[in-house]
Amino acid sequence: MTATVRKKHFSLAKSRRLIQWLVVIGTFIIGLRHILPGEASRGGSFDSFCAFGGIETLLPYLFTGHTLKSTNLLNFSVLLGTLGVALVAGRAFCGWLCPLGAVQDFVTEWTRKLLGEKRHVRGRRSKIILPLRLPASLDRPLRYAKYLTLAVILVASLSMVFPPLREFCLVRAVFSLKMTSLLWFTLVVFLAGSILVERFWCKYFCPLGATLAIFNKISPVRLIMENNHCNNCGRCDIECSMDIADVPHHLDHPECVRCMECLNTCAREGSLELKIG
Repeated sequence: MTATVRKKHFSLAKSRRLIQWLVVIGTFIIGLRHILPGEASRGGSFDSFCAFGGIETLLPYLFTGHTLKSTNLLNFSVLLGTLGVALVAGRAFCGWLCPLGAVQDFVTEWTRKLLGEKRHVRGRRSKIILPLRLPASLDRPLRYAKYLTLAVILVASLSMVFPPLREFCLVRAVFSLKMTSLLWFTLVVFLAGSILVERFWCKYFCPLGATLAIFNKISPVRLIMENNHCNNCGRCDIECSMDIADVPHHLDHPECVRCMECLNTCAREGSLELKIG
């Protein structure tokens, strides 16, 4: 059975933004709890709440029966929840539930406003110079960096005591409130990259995004295009935060984070539909 969700019934954009704010606030609260005394009584370290921590500690756990330090079995629970979302809705975790994805979206909005854009008009290319869109000759090879990052982390995890990404972990840098010089450096690079390129981390370096990408091909919740309605106006290409070319013909692209901005932007009723099943 297939169900169709039409955009006029509710605002996907407002719903998504509300969820993103709740996720960011919730993650900050977790970070705040873990700078207070009695960390162990609060579920362990901040790292134990990270979905990617479950991937980092997976191979060591399978081979030795022990998780890496600063991780525990809670990581696997969070990872299973994330994979469950991906199995149903592809990379929707990246577009709706990831705190780093949300922060990048906020940074893009604030950058445009600070540079003089009073109101962003959907489907119209902004005159503001930032964020940039990298040329294809640079963008395409960089897209594979996240898969290389994932492979290196998996191999390195077999010989590590702590999670390989821990000292440079972006979630720790943005939310943990326990900063080191390396985390400050990571935070500055992340913010600078997010100002320059929309969803810079998601596009090029996120190993969790690399893990979830395959689910876009098999998830039952997906966007579909009605060929007899779409006039190839290009509005959805302009709004795509992941810079996917020819969006209507690549709705199951591994880079798609299911943000639904293409659906929100589409000017022709019935051209794009969100289907379940």
